[in-house]
Amino acid sequence: MSEQDAEQRAESVAVHRIEFSVDWPPGHVAAYLVDCAEPILFDAGMAGEDAHEELVAGLADSGYDLADVDHLVVTHPHVDHIGQVPAIVETADPEVYAPAGVDERFDRDPDELAETVEQNAKAAGLRGEYLDEAVEMSVESLERDGGLLSPDYVDHWVDGGTEIDIGPLTFETTHTPGHQADHLVFQTEFDGERRLFAGDMALATFRPVAMHTGFDDGYDEAIDAYYTGVDRLAELTVDRVYPGHGPVHADFDDAIADDRESLDHLLERSLEMLDDDGKTAVDVAFQRKGDRDIRYLVIETTSALAKLDRDGEASSTLEDGVRRFTVA
Repeated sequence: MSEQDAEQRAESVAVHRIEFSVDWPPGHVAAYLVDCAEPILFDAGMAGEDAHEELVAGLADSGYDLADVDHLVVTHPHVDHIGQVPAIVETADPEVYAPAGVDERFDRDPDELAETVEQNAKAAGLRGEYLDEAVEMSVESLERDGGLLSPDYVDHWVDGGTEIDIGPLTFETTHTPGHQADHLVFQTEFDGERRLFAGDMALATFRPVAMHTGFDDGYDEAIDAYYTGVDRLAELTVDRVYPGHGPVHADFDDAIADDRESLDHLLERSLEMLDDDGKTAVDVAFQRKGDRDIRYLVIETTSALAKLDRDGEASSTLEDGVRRFTVA
């Protein structure tokens, strides 16, 4: 970026969207470049060479080179949001901000994770190759994502409920777990509008699955955590949302209401699918599946059934390491 361009941008703020292709609906993930005196990039897109080309092209469309990124902010450590972190750090050497808790999560011992996931996935009803895949996927995700967002890259571990200065702007942070346990959203104001960089929360078109911790410790708290995240968002006043999937929108209140309704419906449908014989989370997930990926639905369904059990609407028994649920 030229010195003249930098001077022209010193007192203005704009937001540019950069899309990356992914293999699951809705077919893209978005990052956002806040075009200001010290350019800020929210999230880092998908991993891989194609995504790197999309990042470079998206920045170029906004008049920037990769080396111009001064600040990189991560909303949560899923691969489609941290995929280009190493390339950005190597080329631009930005200040990097990530949710507090990710460093401890990525320090998880892979063997201990495998043992925990195997036990929890088995209790959900997974068997054979499905059980093996759940364990392998968890360990591979830990090792892959821990490399993409190495704690060595991070300059600032950010807590929810704080104010943080990033370049010329001040952001308010909110911890919104459920989709991912450490997920943060970042809110700021310019041009008379309250702007929310929302990651995978407050989408206009769908509610992301409640993965939270996967099948690691805390997996059964995902739905309660998601409600907590939605409740915290509902306390905010937002004019414009910049989400990781789906369009930029101004329907914040409707998106929050839709998310809460979706969680309510998940619990209602899960309870309706139970019978007197007892069903596993896998049984219920397959009934819910449709054309969706069963791997993530099982995690979400397991947490939904655990919440129903805690709330006294369902009851469960554990036999030979497998948990079955009936209506209370």
